[in-house]
Amino acid sequence: MPDREAPAAGDPVGGRGSSAGLLGPAEVRELAERLDVSPTKKLGQNFVIDPNTVRKIVRLGAVEAGDRVIEVGPGLGSLTLGILEAGASVTAIEIDHRLAAELPATVRAMQPAATARFGVVRSDALEVTAAQLAEAAPEGDGPGAAAPVRLVANLPYNVSVPILMHLLELIPGLASGLVMVQAEVGYRIAATPGSKEYGSPSAKAAWFGDWRIAGTVSRRIFWPVPGVDSVLVGYERRSDPRGTEEERALTFDLVNAAFAQRRKMLRQALQPVLGGIDRTVAMLEAAGVAPTARAEQLGIDAYLEVARAVLGSA
Repeated sequence: MPDREAPAAGDPVGGRGSSAGLLGPAEVRELAERLDVSPTKKLGQNFVIDPNTVRKIVRLGAVEAGDRVIEVGPGLGSLTLGILEAGASVTAIEIDHRLAAELPATVRAMQPAATARFGVVRSDALEVTAAQLAEAAPEGDGPGAAAPVRLVANLPYNVSVPILMHLLELIPGLASGLVMVQAEVGYRIAATPGSKEYGSPSAKAAWFGDWRIAGTVSRRIFWPVPGVDSVLVGYERRSDPRGTEEERALTFDLVNAAFAQRRKMLRQALQPVLGGIDRTVAMLEAAGVAPTARAEQLGIDAYLEVARAVLGSA
């Protein structure tokens, strides 16, 4: 059987996905070899090589035709193509300049009709701005299009929580999302007060909305195969803001202080933010929180009440 002809420059995969319009294992490796890309642990890169998993993520993310989706770390474009296949538009944020430059060509080769529904931002997701997202909005969205309403992404494992927090603060209209993250991190994000996984990421994520574990994925759908398990975490934003930006900032400071010394009672742990023991106890009691409670016992609303007591006493 003759060898397949190598794709020409500008024709990344020759449209030969193992599932029409999507990338399979051979296409992913072919692209990576041509671009001289070796997935790196530093950037948290593990490329998805299974079209069935891609479609599962898109389905669980409730992506529909006409949706405006933001994707972080698209890599070679596996998930990007799945989102486009569903009829949505995609604004992708990619830190690797080689991958960012190649993505439009991959979309043209695999799904030519979707080209106008794709845009890419060459940026670190932790530093991306609203202006950059607006500038890179897909041409098909038209001038002055609204910001993305869904987040669907295979997040880099090493910075998944900071990226989530940044995007939730940056895009107030982000109504829902589905992200693939390291299992340990996913369970922490979706944890509730009192559970062993509950921590600072859980409390902060809850500020913005409701989180749930939506499913699991096999290690075998990645290249290279990671040394950890992954889960899918779903998200629905609150219909009404929980508090003001000033209240959120102080609430997060309280959460950080509480979990930095989670074995201590709050009357001790919160002193770096609230001051001496007397003031700390007074603020906790004013918020209806027991000074002897510990960090993992409080939900985000209780932390907010403490922040409001502090701001009200100023």
